[in-house]
Amino acid sequence: MVRSSHWYEGPFASFDTETTGVDVEQDRIVSAALVLQSGPDAPPERLTWLADPGVPIPDGARAVHGITDEQVRAHGRPPAAVTAEIARALAGQARAGVPLVVMNAPYDLTLLDRELRRHRQSSLDAFLGGAELLVVDPRVLDKYADRYRKGRRTLTDLCAHYGVELAGAHDAGADAWAALQLVRVLGERHHKALGTFSPAELHLRQRTWHAAQARGLQDWFDRSGATERVDRSWPLRPAA
Repeated sequence: MVRSSHWYEGPFASFDTETTGVDVEQDRIVSAALVLQSGPDAPPERLTWLADPGVPIPDGARAVHGITDEQVRAHGRPPAAVTAEIARALAGQARAGVPLVVMNAPYDLTLLDRELRRHRQSSLDAFLGGAELLVVDPRVLDKYADRYRKGRRTLTDLCAHYGVELAGAHDAGADAWAALQLVRVLGERHHKALGTFSPAELHLRQRTWHAAQARGLQDWFDRSGATERVDRSWPLRPAA
């Protein structure tokens, strides 16, 4: 595989899910996508999955992604099969050394891990078989490179700020493709802060940056008297 001079110019895979909710320990995957691009000018390839989560999709989640119980019952596949296919696809990218873009990685990767444990009696690490995911998280990168900018930092917000088109937000394929393009723009625009690392170095740096960002948020919660607890783990929260 030909490597470019900067990590943000090389090949990427990008992963995203749509789910029944935001609790990584309890909620379920409804749809997922893995978008592959060999270089900045190459056409993207998409792998998509639709799962029948085996539980009703709450109204709030359905309002976000638009996927109904009727759709997953008619066209969704068993979650054990879907999550295994996703995990094998991610493992393939890890073995090839292709960086994996995941917006807010501790959410999607942890939820996938818990689904594998629930339905496969396995884990994401077991499927990786010793290979390491080289994760690129645009949320962590942006908070590090532009720490004091005011405002929200959802995928929609970041795409608007960096001029990346997000067509069909809350569709797993659209979100994964937008996140992939976003990290290329982030790397180029903040080259001095981000652009000189290898993918492996960047992965390790993000773990440190995320922990510092989490500590700062926890300090703010503590000062304001809030009871929220911020998990510092990245890119995957350890299982209880």
